[in-house]
Amino acid sequence: MTRSETLFEEAQKFMPGGVNSPVRAFLRVGGNPLFFKKGKGAYLYDEDDREFVDYVGSWGPMILGHAHPQVISALQDAAENGLSFGAPTAIETELAKKICSIMPSIEMIRMVNSGTEATMSAIRIARGFTGRDKILKFEGCYHGHSDSLLVKAGSGALTLGEPDSLGVPKSFVENTLTLEFNNSDQVRDIFTQAGKEIAGIIVEPVAGNMSCIPPEAGFLECLREVCDGYGAVLIFDEVMTGFRVALGGAQSLFGIEPDLTTLGKIIGGGMPVGAFGGRKDIMQTVAPLGGVYQAGTLSGNPIAMTAGLATLDLIEEPGFFDTLTENTLTLMMSLQSLAEDSGVPFSTNQVGAMFGFFFSGVDQITNFSQVMNSDMVAFSAFFNSMLQQGINLAPSPFESGFVSAAHGQVEFDKTRAAASVAFGILKHGK
Repeated sequence: MTRSETLFEEAQKFMPGGVNSPVRAFLRVGGNPLFFKKGKGAYLYDEDDREFVDYVGSWGPMILGHAHPQVISALQDAAENGLSFGAPTAIETELAKKICSIMPSIEMIRMVNSGTEATMSAIRIARGFTGRDKILKFEGCYHGHSDSLLVKAGSGALTLGEPDSLGVPKSFVENTLTLEFNNSDQVRDIFTQAGKEIAGIIVEPVAGNMSCIPPEAGFLECLREVCDGYGAVLIFDEVMTGFRVALGGAQSLFGIEPDLTTLGKIIGGGMPVGAFGGRKDIMQTVAPLGGVYQAGTLSGNPIAMTAGLATLDLIEEPGFFDTLTENTLTLMMSLQSLAEDSGVPFSTNQVGAMFGFFFSGVDQITNFSQVMNSDMVAFSAFFNSMLQQGINLAPSPFESGFVSAAHGQVEFDKTRAAASVAFGILKHGK
């Protein structure tokens, strides 16, 4: 029995499923999760001292690679002065100023402790600002586990959604409308029917929780148009895409300015953090200036702010994102070529340093239904073969992968060699 197996057996006695976040339990791919004890650069090391090229990156924030020396040094210096004070610190303003300078749509910002807290707060602000109740979201887009967002689509545009989790009362989701991602016609139709009741739209501008799905041409423009036309608030959930797909996030890449933006992941440099920000007139509705209440004891704590500021300073270097994007594109093209050589139906998506792949004959996956129709069994077989060969991918067909600045030719060569074997297994398994 490996050390990870022993640890997982013990963990299940004290934590639901043996994990503190469901996807870590490997239920989508089979087998037992690995327990990691160290990360360095592009690699993770498990409790049995095995080395893995890592494409999870703590689900996105490790854009510089694990344990970047400048980030670690900054954290060590900050920790010597204390971990949290529950009071204002200068570094909160430093990070806020940095984010506002990079993302012009953010005129004011509030730091929180997670992406879930950020999106939950943004929705409350949209409702408070407009005086309306309904929120529009999209299938396959995940915005955290707050009650009003754990909803699946009803049978029609104005049909009440159903809770997507036990413990969520139907009354909590009755004002949440769910449409198909990338379907502009549905958006226009629902605003024609109920636009004056809709407080806002929340969307991942690049969906990252049904693998990686870019917006089709005109989709984000449509969202901006209807929000302007009906006085609704456009919320971009850039918890995953912010500072990942481009320095200024997806909004800079696609040229669409939202009213509110939620952030996380990279602005904490690996520490737990989130934020929401946007137009000054909207943000001034937040307490203590306005009547929308939000608070958090650990919000803006100096350790998380230090890690985030150190990370943002480094990724601002000229050419950083050009190199990262080119490396990610090259990797995806290599996987596509290997799949074609093996005769395995396979499709990839990529935006910046964020990627997804699907075992599907559809050339371009654009929505949740297509994701669900891809071959989940093939994904599990591919994932497990890659893991056995020392390549750590997200343990679910619904999660994005990430390339870091620490990944180089050696890591890409290892990945391609492992993928060649994995595709071969799939080919001969048919």
